[in-house]
Amino acid sequence: MKKLAPYLLLIVLALVVLLVKYCKQFATVNNPTKKQTTLVAPDVKQPRGLNRHPSHINYSKHAQCRMACRSIDAAEVQYILENGTINYKKSELQGEDCRKKYAVEGYSKDKQHLRVIFAPCADEVTVVTCIDIGKEWACDCK
Repeated sequence: MKKLAPYLLLIVLALVVLLVKYCKQFATVNNPTKKQTTLVAPDVKQPRGLNRHPSHINYSKHAQCRMACRSIDAAEVQYILENGTINYKKSELQGEDCRKKYAVEGYSKDKQHLRVIFAPCADEVTVVTCIDIGKEWACDCK
């Protein structure tokens, strides 16, 4: 066993060196809006998906019209974004990150059954349209 001790020590040291080298390959990325630090490998493209807590929410003119017509406010849209369920059958997830659209469904606090279409890009989300699943509205949005 005494003869194996130096070899075991060298193997452990080699593993430590490899671990340190691997850890140094990661770059620290600071997000100034959220004041948090995350580790991202420099050569790995991160899938974006739907950011449930974006730094900013944009509203298309169509979405603003539909929201006004259907009595949906920004707080309800935010609630659906954070708590709703993605309906993958109604979503359009092919293509580049900024071209994807997520159909998120849920109930607002006043019990409207809503489907909101979100288009995420970077750290922002655009609301494309809002649909009240439980009621047909006569909206004149073009």
